[in-house]
Amino acid sequence: MVFKWRARRMRLRLGLGCYRVGPLWLWKALLVFVAIAFAGQLLGVIYNKSLQQDRLRSLFSSDSQGLSLGSCRSHSHVMFLKTHKTASSTVLNILYRYGEEKDLRFALPLGYQFGYPLPFNAHRVKGYRGPRVAEFSIMGNHMRFNKPEVGKVMPDDTFYFSILRDPVALAESSYAYYKVVAPAFKKAKGLGDFADNPLKYYDPRLRNNHYARNLLSFDFGLDHNANFSTTLAQRGEVAIRHAFKLILVSEYFDESMILLRHALCWPLDAVVSFSLNARQQKPSKGSSWVDKAAAAQPPAMALTDNQRQKLREWNALDWHLYQAFNRSFWDEVDRFGRARMDQEVVLLQTRRKLLAKACLRDGGRPVEASRIRNKAIRPFQSGLVKILGYELQPGLDNATRQACLRMIRPEIQYKDLLDARQFRRAAPPACPGLGSLCEERPLLPTQDRRAGSGGRREDGGGGEGLGRESVIS
Repeated sequence: MVFKWRARRMRLRLGLGCYRVGPLWLWKALLVFVAIAFAGQLLGVIYNKSLQQDRLRSLFSSDSQGLSLGSCRSHSHVMFLKTHKTASSTVLNILYRYGEEKDLRFALPLGYQFGYPLPFNAHRVKGYRGPRVAEFSIMGNHMRFNKPEVGKVMPDDTFYFSILRDPVALAESSYAYYKVVAPAFKKAKGLGDFADNPLKYYDPRLRNNHYARNLLSFDFGLDHNANFSTTLAQRGEVAIRHAFKLILVSEYFDESMILLRHALCWPLDAVVSFSLNARQQKPSKGSSWVDKAAAAQPPAMALTDNQRQKLREWNALDWHLYQAFNRSFWDEVDRFGRARMDQEVVLLQTRRKLLAKACLRDGGRPVEASRIRNKAIRPFQSGLVKILGYELQPGLDNATRQACLRMIRPEIQYKDLLDARQFRRAAPPACPGLGSLCEERPLLPTQDRRAGSGGRREDGGGGEGLGRESVIS
């Protein structure tokens, strides 16, 4: 009896008396309710996450691939002449992605470019054993064009195309990236100083000075040092028209991608891309990254209108090519249909925004290489400006992450990946980790070779000679 009385007093002290907490069945009901609520919340989180991942997967597997292409047959044999400083790295990424997804065979260089700046030779292709011995589907790394030798590697039905850029904008980009390796640029105080008197600094006999004059003509295999004449310029234009089925214009990149997709009969997503190798400009009103086309140039690259005109005269052969193929480009757009083009450009830009939102951090804006946590996708640094890259969104499922990664993988790293897959038994690169600085590229004794460390690499397109693609990349 005493024991029961003490137990009752203990329950009262602990607040367990029935008159304080209610009947036991109420507590059981409350516990069941809490458990159900917690389970529902947990299932909701799981469901929402699953729904988000399904939405991302459906984004990449969407059937909305743009307006109908009709009954055309897609091209799987493609040769892209990767010109310097023309957004060519972004174009090459498109070719890399398509070829990888379709399991096509790439014509890859032994190093990172096809013996540039020497004219292309078929034996510079890794795995080449003679004409028609092995079939290659896609070729797009840097070269100085040489059609007879390219013809030994690529099939007869290959689709040839390339891309041009306004020579003044190209000169600005070339100066920014090749300042330390082109003697003509290295001697000048600034691009304006060079434009005022290029002959004071330019010596055609010096290595890498081809970056300082008529660089487009040089890449197309033409004589870039010849004195300008209308006859000579037209002869070069005819040679390009004969060799190439389509010439794109980097200033109208989206329109170019629409023409390319229809020429190749590829789905819309095949030509959706993020701008690779964009360069950082000086901050403007609190912005750390300025739109490439509108950004103010650094002092060393500032030009007056008169100096711009002098650069057009200095690069007269390129200026002729740009004007001629710019006209041809818009003739092609007119044949395609302006209204139809506007409609497809909107679709392309909408897809780009959707994929950027799904794939990229920081609202899809490029970021400095040092801010990219994954060192394997840091862009190589070159010249007077910082080259920007991208960060992937966290928490992506593996399939979505791989699809997003393909779109932002820098050119050098992508080439290494394709090389390793295509030549699984081959020996490792002669200089692993050096990216485009391996093999043909000229180096300075004190040059830092590490990607993302302020070192030097070519072309804004990931391997163009010494740096990376520039403002338009």
